Amino acid sequence: MTAAEVYFTELTQEIPNAVPGKMFGALCMKMPNGKSGAMFWKDNIVVKLHGGALNEALSLDGVQLFEPMEGKPMKDWVQIPFHYKDKWKMFAEISAAEVETLEKKPIKKKK
Repeated sequence: MTAAEVYFTELTQEIPNAVPGKMFGALCMKMPNGKSGAMFWKDNIVVKLHGGALNEALSLDGVQLFEPMEGKPMKDWVQIPFHYKDKWKMFAEISAAEVETLEKKPIKKKK
């Protein structure tokens, strides 16, 4: 495990209501509604942010919109490099709290 991965794993234990999980095959912080509050991707934390928090994150050098596939950015999801680990917890708490308010979508029935 890299230092970033160890830190993300430890951070998952500090975020209220978060449990370890997977998203796109990567480590993530799952919230009680089954949604991902944050994800670990290539030594970055990936979080969903809006408004001022999104602007603050994007103002940091090296932070960018998260693209799980090149050219396909996920709206409001940003990846923050490990050298900003001192800000990871703040952004993870914001993301997790916001994601936790989302309703779990019902599973679509096959026709």
